[in-house]
Amino acid sequence: MNKKCKSEGGFTTLIFLSLLLMLTLLGINAIMTSTADVDIAGYELNSSYALYAAEAGLEKAAAELRQQYDDFGVPPAVYPDDSLTIGNYGVRCVVTKPGATVSKILTSGAYKGLYALSDEYEITAVASSANQKAKTTLRMTVDASVVPLYQFAVFYEGDLEIAPGPTMTLGGRVHSNSNMWLQSDNSLKIDSYTTAAGNIFHGRAPLSSLGSGSGDVLIKDAGGTYRSMKNTDGTWLDANKADWVTSSISRWGGMVEDADHGMTQLKLPVVASGEPVDMINPAGASNTDSYENKAGLKIINGAAYWKKADSTWQNVTTDLTTAGVITSKTFRDQHESKDVYSTDIDVSKLNTSAYWPTNGIVYTSNTSGSNLTGTRLLNGSTLKAKLTVASSNPVYTKGDYNTVAKKAAAIMTDAYTVLSNSWDDAKATLASSFRVASPTTVNVAYMTGNKATGYGGVVSYSGGYQNLPRFLETWTGKTFTWKGSSVCLWASRQAATAWGGSYYLPPDRSWTFDTDFLDPTKLPPGTPLISVVQKTSWLELKGAAAEQAMADALAAL
Repeated sequence: MNKKCKSEGGFTTLIFLSLLLMLTLLGINAIMTSTADVDIAGYELNSSYALYAAEAGLEKAAAELRQQYDDFGVPPAVYPDDSLTIGNYGVRCVVTKPGATVSKILTSGAYKGLYALSDEYEITAVASSANQKAKTTLRMTVDASVVPLYQFAVFYEGDLEIAPGPTMTLGGRVHSNSNMWLQSDNSLKIDSYTTAAGNIFHGRAPLSSLGSGSGDVLIKDAGGTYRSMKNTDGTWLDANKADWVTSSISRWGGMVEDADHGMTQLKLPVVASGEPVDMINPAGASNTDSYENKAGLKIINGAAYWKKADSTWQNVTTDLTTAGVITSKTFRDQHESKDVYSTDIDVSKLNTSAYWPTNGIVYTSNTSGSNLTGTRLLNGSTLKAKLTVASSNPVYTKGDYNTVAKKAAAIMTDAYTVLSNSWDDAKATLASSFRVASPTTVNVAYMTGNKATGYGGVVSYSGGYQNLPRFLETWTGKTFTWKGSSVCLWASRQAATAWGGSYYLPPDRSWTFDTDFLDPTKLPPGTPLISVVQKTSWLELKGAAAEQAMADALAAL
């Protein structure tokens, strides 16, 4: 009996040892599997971190490109080439431009339909961990474009109000970076894209204190047919309507859009040192944007200087004064209720002088004394060549301007006033009934300021876009014909009196966008630019393609 039990005990021990071995092997396998899973999870986590680091590198390089275009509107002299550390990952970013600058029409986004000069950049970023166990290569393409601003019939930084009394037809695209208010006493027609970064309303802006007119407002749809803002029930289709987005798309086919449709603010002109108004402010150490720095002829506090071929300035005050190109005059501006101490420029005599600006840019500024100073352009029906006149003061044109063999022309100013062919300084102080205008035509892009409705929280009216170019005469039954581009980016600071009074009666307005500005060879000298930088593609590169991508990028530097 004892021998039998001993035999059974040995067998039990063998079974136990077998089970123990089996469990041990299972445990080892579980440990090995768990370790492998941890390694895989760790690799995937490290790869994710590497991806995020490379993506951060792409974004940094893209931001550097965007800043370059925002500040200067031109490609960088040296493309970004950065080595940086993000967490535990080293990142190398290289920017290259494989192709030449091309001209194209933008087909998407807020700038669709506009002409642009575009450069396409490739950004390659490689991120790797310190032990090189995780490595990711990404590539992004970025389209950087500059858009000439004078492709808009109307461009406002603040609220845009269009509220003509007489019938008005406005050709070309219209945009406000804020709200837009449309109404008329008779009829207002708009022929192209009508967009606002705020909302589009029918009626008057708050604080104008004026009632709404009953005249129609019509905007062309995508097929070129005028469609009224008025509904069949007599109400108006605008942003106050609950079905505004769907109904406006149905009515105008995408030609009328505001913030509710996703429209955003469009970029202001490229400036490096401050606000867009610095383009007309005098130059200085803190203002590199001034057109005084770009001018080929400048008239500063009554003294004239002409830029020679070696870029030095020659004082030509005596020569231009003797030739009658520049004279000093005083006349009354009843909008401002002030006398204007004006530097008059006889354009016809400048045409034949030896001191026409070779780059086509004239700059004027008179900051002497406390009087209202200005620049007035006379006899300007014919321009010798393309011409831009920029001034920190108000600018006045007297009579037809740029109407014979039209050239690309622009005016940049604190405030722009149109004096008709019949203007007489001797009658400037008389009642408006004695200052009767005659039909006048001006072909020019103008960039100017205004006194906005409700400025400073006070009840007042800007005069609306129809009075952005100011008038000082009785124009009843007379037509002011204009072709060009209108831009309002700042508040007038010198001719800063609010609109209102009995110093003028409005003209019939025949205003349209100058389609020549869609041709880059027909833009005014020094046309301000808007920058548009957009990401167009993004991909992760693997294996040999990843290695070759960075090698190609480095070789292209």
